[in-house]
Amino acid sequence: MTQSATATSGAGITVIGPGATLGVLGSGQLGRMFTIAARRLGYRVHTFSPDEDTPTGQVADVEVTASYDDLDRLRAFAREVQVVTFEFENVPAIAVEAISGLVPVRPSGSALYIAQQRGREKAFLSEHGFPTVPFARVDGIAALRDAVAHIGTPAVVKTAAFGYDGKGQHKLTSATVFEQVWEAVGRREVVVEKFINLQAEISVIAARGLDGSVAEYVPFENRHSRHILDVTTAPAQVLPALASRAREIARAILDKLQYVGVLCVEFFVSTENELFVNELAPRPHNSGHLTVDAAVTSQFEQQVRAITGLPLGSTELLRPAAMANILGDLWVDGEPNWAAACAFPDVKLHLYGKSEARPGRKMGHLTAMGKTVHEAQDRVIAARDALLS
Repeated sequence: MTQSATATSGAGITVIGPGATLGVLGSGQLGRMFTIAARRLGYRVHTFSPDEDTPTGQVADVEVTASYDDLDRLRAFAREVQVVTFEFENVPAIAVEAISGLVPVRPSGSALYIAQQRGREKAFLSEHGFPTVPFARVDGIAALRDAVAHIGTPAVVKTAAFGYDGKGQHKLTSATVFEQVWEAVGRREVVVEKFINLQAEISVIAARGLDGSVAEYVPFENRHSRHILDVTTAPAQVLPALASRAREIARAILDKLQYVGVLCVEFFVSTENELFVNELAPRPHNSGHLTVDAAVTSQFEQQVRAITGLPLGSTELLRPAAMANILGDLWVDGEPNWAAACAFPDVKLHLYGKSEARPGRKMGHLTAMGKTVHEAQDRVIAARDALLS
């Protein structure tokens, strides 16, 4: 560590300054964009994951390839960095415990523990008065029957762990399919939620610093296809009072968790304009990718600032914006037409460096800004359509 890597701020916060080395557990596209933001600020980055030649490893200073269960390698990794953060939440608790005594881990292992399992997450939200749809935690088929009898149908059955992009989710519309659903989820713990009619799905991405300061972006509106995020627009087209309430809830969750880092709070907005917390993501989020081009401070720079003790940056949007995911499906008939998409001079192309394109795999994204949200959305969708021309 360089002599200038740490300093104490006027508020008594130990700042991990530029020149220090940041560690990130995970090595996908979120880690890649975090690393690019960190290097712009003058930091070095080491990444740890079971894979090699990863999106993060391609731009990091050091790529460590080892299992998260290899505690000796993890401890050696931790000794080479000044703070550790995450780019995905499914890091085993034992891995976090192994390094917590050696280096600051931000966000904390306790926050990660809550957010990485739906049952614990729902219980935390409910116990602290945050709005959720009616739900029940279930660990057997008899309990599943009782939960659905209480909540009613239609209901949504979600695996409690390792669920993302719609994986492990089943809509239950009839009492005659309990056995099939229970088999489909692998006979393991699930969360049963009441199905609600949606007006919109929105997300609030916020950061909390070491000094307790919080900065949140305006709510973003998310559209999904096959349960995978397809297009995000900002700001979300919802009632101002509802947008304000979503930001308040996000701030309160950060404070209740004593969180340090970036957190995404996903919300359901019902057709009756009710607001429900759906999920927490203890890291930057796909819906926040547009902040790289459309905000004063990107969500990734904000993550760097938060975990190092630097003051948080402005979350102001420069203009209305839209982001469209690029999935591996676009490679079915060969390499996409990058020149056609880049022919839109005000559309930004971001590719993640993944070597193999597979259907449903996130390979990159496009971002556009406009005078209005609709203009930005039309522009980014047109550019993505051009990839197949």
